[in-house]
Amino acid sequence: MIFLAAMFAAETPQSAAEAIAKEVRHELLMLPYYGVFDNLAYRVDGAKVMLFGQVTQPSLKRDAENAVKRIEGVAIVDNQNDVLPVSPNDGRIRMAAYQAIYSRGSLQRYRLNAVLPIHIIVKDGNIKGIVATGSDKNLGEIAANGVSGAFSLKNNLEAERVQHDSFPEK
Repeated sequence: MIFLAAMFAAETPQSAAEAIAKEVRHELLMLPYYGVFDNLAYRVDGAKVMLFGQVTQPSLKRDAENAVKRIEGVAIVDNQNDVLPVSPNDGRIRMAAYQAIYSRGSLQRYRLNAVLPIHIIVKDGNIKGIVATGSDKNLGEIAANGVSGAFSLKNNLEAERVQHDSFPEK
C-alpha cells in the first residue's frame, strides 16, 4: 500500500510541465497592467519557460518575467517579449481598432470579460489581432479592416496553446 501511494504521488515529467504551464498562464493573466493592447505568449519546455509576444510597456515585460520566475519548478526564464515602440499614430490606430472591434454587435459581449479575449497589437501602423475562436477571427478581421491609417492587418488565431493561423495582409 505504501508503495502504491508513493507511485501516485510522484509526478511524471509531462504532468509537471502541464502544471507549470497552467501556473504560467494564471500568473500572466493576473498581471495588473496586462491589457487588450498586449500579447503575452509562452512556451514551457521542462523547467524552462520562454516568454514571447508584444507589450506596450517595458514594466510589463519585467513584471511577466518576475512573475514566472517565482513559479515552483521554473529554473530558467527566457524573456523575448517585444516592447512596442511609442508612436502617436500606433496609439490612434489601437484605439480605432478597439472601437471598431468591441463595438461590433456580436463581439460586444466580450467587453464584460475581465481579460478581453481579442488582443490588438499595433506596430509601425500594422495591426495584428489575437483572438479566442475561429468565428471571432472573421468578425474581428471585418471590423479591423475598416480602421483608417493602418497599413496592414494580420489576424492570428490563438487559443489556449500557441498556434498561428494567418491570412493575407490587406
